[in-house]
Amino acid sequence: MRPEPPVTPDEELVRETLAGRQESYGELVERYQSRLVNYLYRIVRNSDEAHDLAQEVFVKVYQALDRFDPRFRFSTWIFRVAQNAAIDVVRRRRHRMVPLGRQDEGGEHDRPERELRADDPGAEVALLGRETAGQVQEAITRLPWEYRELILLRHYGELSYDEIAEAKRMPLGTVKNKLFRARQMLKALLGGEDPRRMAV
Repeated sequence: MRPEPPVTPDEELVRETLAGRQESYGELVERYQSRLVNYLYRIVRNSDEAHDLAQEVFVKVYQALDRFDPRFRFSTWIFRVAQNAAIDVVRRRRHRMVPLGRQDEGGEHDRPERELRADDPGAEVALLGRETAGQVQEAITRLPWEYRELILLRHYGELSYDEIAEAKRMPLGTVKNKLFRARQMLKALLGGEDPRRMAV
């Protein structure tokens, strides 16, 4: 069998796009579209809106492509743009609120401001496969936002631990620790325990 051709790095596709090769941006869109739609759907909870929002994100990113900092990953940048766009949509829905903690420079979160339903089990059904979908839905809904956010990025956005650390400007160890806690909190919720004891 002939070996697979090497995958062009995202950052090289960005450089090619800025040099005038529009097909390179098309490759980026194809590479990230399904992941973005999947991730956005878990926040905005509407399939059509998630698809529309993904297209808006691609347009925003394209328009700002000349400001892309190649010291960072393209994946973390586009998911940060996507998250901000989704949060803007949620904030316009007065009947659906999400706990969004603002992060200060020390990485600590303020009191949650808004609350969003996140009741699709998605990858967490596989993560906790022995549980029913309804139980997982309820557990994810009750996770504090700072933990739910990392679950979304990891299992729906399919970002690596390193990418999440870069996107959230957290130490890698903190990301791994918080994801571990998030999964333990889900298990506690599914077992009828109070997960707040673990969110310390």
